[in-house]
Amino acid sequence: MKIVFDESFLDVYTSDPAASPGRLESILQEIQDYEFVKPEPASEDDILLVHTSAHLEFVKSMPRIHELAILAAGATIKASRIAFNEPAFALVRPPGHHASPNSSWGFCYFNNIAISVRKLVSEGRIDKAVIVDFDLHFGDGTDNTFADDEKVNYFHMPGGEVDSISEFLGRNEYDIIAVSAGFDKHRDDWGRYLETKNYTEIGRIIREFSEEICGGKRYAALEGGYITSVLGKNVRAFIEGFK
Repeated sequence: MKIVFDESFLDVYTSDPAASPGRLESILQEIQDYEFVKPEPASEDDILLVHTSAHLEFVKSMPRIHELAILAAGATIKASRIAFNEPAFALVRPPGHHASPNSSWGFCYFNNIAISVRKLVSEGRIDKAVIVDFDLHFGDGTDNTFADDEKVNYFHMPGGEVDSISEFLGRNEYDIIAVSAGFDKHRDDWGRYLETKNYTEIGRIIREFSEEICGGKRYAALEGGYITSVLGKNVRAFIEGFK
C-alpha cells in the first residue's frame, strides 16, 4: 500500500474548507507508518482527456490553484498506475468530483479520478472501470463525464448505506476500481451518517471485490472530509480496510 503525496498539498491556496490549514496535517499524523511516494504534475493532454480547452484556460487564470490542481491530477494518475501492483491512496487537494468537462464548483477544479480513469482507458491498460464515491455529496462532475461512456460506471453511495457498495460491485464487470474517498459523512463531520469503523468496512468491501473481480487493482483519491479532529482517524480506518 502506497500513499501518493507532495508537501505542496499542504499549502493554503484559497479560503474554502478543502484548503483549510491543518486538514491534511491531521491525516498525515495518522498514516506516517505507510510508504509515501511523490507525484509528477499531469500534462495538459492528460487534463484534456476530460476537460475542455476553455475550462483548462479558466483554471490556468488562477496560477497557484492551477499548479496544485495539475499536481493533484498527476498524483491520482500515479496512484492508478501503482494499483496494477498494489493498492494506492492519493492524498491530494484540490479535490475533483464536482469538476465537469467544462465547469467546476464545490472546491474542485480538475476531476482527478475521472482523468486517471480516462487515461487508463485511452492507453488501453483497461477496458472497463468502476468508480465508487462515498463522499457526502454526489459527484456530479464524474457523473457528467461518464454519462455516455459504456466503459465506466459511476456509483455514489446513498446516505449511510454501506452495503449498497457490495450490491453495485457485485453486478458489474470491471478491470479496476477507482474510489472517490470523501469522509464528510462521518457523524462528527457534515453528514452525520457514519462511524469511523464504517470506513474500514467500506475499504474491506472494495478490497474483497477487487481481489475477486479484477486482480486486486484498486486505488483511491481524497475528496471531502473537513473536521480535523476525526478526519485523520477516518482516513486511516479506510486505508486499513482497503490495503
